[in-house]
Amino acid sequence: MTPFSLLGRSVDGRSALRRQAARLLGALALASAGLPALAASFEVAISPSRFEVTGKSGARIGQSLNIFNVGTAPSEVSVRTLDWTYSESGEVGYHDELLPGSCRPWVTLERKLLRVMPQAKTAFRFQVDIPADAPRGECRFMLAIEGVEPAYRAQLQSGGASLSLPVSGRIAVAVYVMINGAEPRLEVQQVGVKEINGKRTPVITVGNQGDAHGRLEGGLEAVDAKGLKFDLLPEGTPIMPGQTRTLPLLPKAESGQKPPEVVLPVRASGQLDWDLGSFKVNAEFK
Repeated sequence: MTPFSLLGRSVDGRSALRRQAARLLGALALASAGLPALAASFEVAISPSRFEVTGKSGARIGQSLNIFNVGTAPSEVSVRTLDWTYSESGEVGYHDELLPGSCRPWVTLERKLLRVMPQAKTAFRFQVDIPADAPRGECRFMLAIEGVEPAYRAQLQSGGASLSLPVSGRIAVAVYVMINGAEPRLEVQQVGVKEINGKRTPVITVGNQGDAHGRLEGGLEAVDAKGLKFDLLPEGTPIMPGQTRTLPLLPKAESGQKPPEVVLPVRASGQLDWDLGSFKVNAEFK
């Protein structure tokens, strides 16, 4: 999970909201990346926040992302690829080593290090060369844009990289390449209520029997036990091929306000969409 929106068909172009989310991730420097932050600033934003592209065996796919320096001093960053995993419970794992079946050897980066001047942007290009014998499926990897410290810079320039070395921040941009017609196939298994962070929350359980990731979008019109009306939105994190995930349905917050506090039971109806279809939902969460 957005989110390594941290992805051609670029879903980032759908709205300015995702560009704003990318800038927010840059400001926070993705502390959740699990690496200790140093004193040096990392005032970088990335657009788009992820790539979703299609290709065929033997094709070369070129893409470009923009790196913005929103600070007042020059910023030196490194770019490299990482493998990653995403569990059914929504936990992200980053891997410097090549995982079995990794498609990172197909990826060529324009360069490893770049310097972005203050209040400016730099375009960074990369390409994916799909082998002629590549089967149908989905190639997934992360582009890791990281702040550069002297020791880390030296390691990169020598041709190595280690996750144990501290960096001043990281933004991880997910890249999905659907090869030879790979696509998700989502199906709703059930709706219900689950305790999340100590609070009973409406949820929807969705399976993906396809060979590419999928996401839920759209919303449900809802009313709670007090008569409060609001929209319920599905969590927009990916459902990987073969996964079954239980996603929270969360009340939509109005601009500049906190999400409403709802009281179960909640009646909800409407339509949830995914890339190749939609689901009609009419349910009571209690």
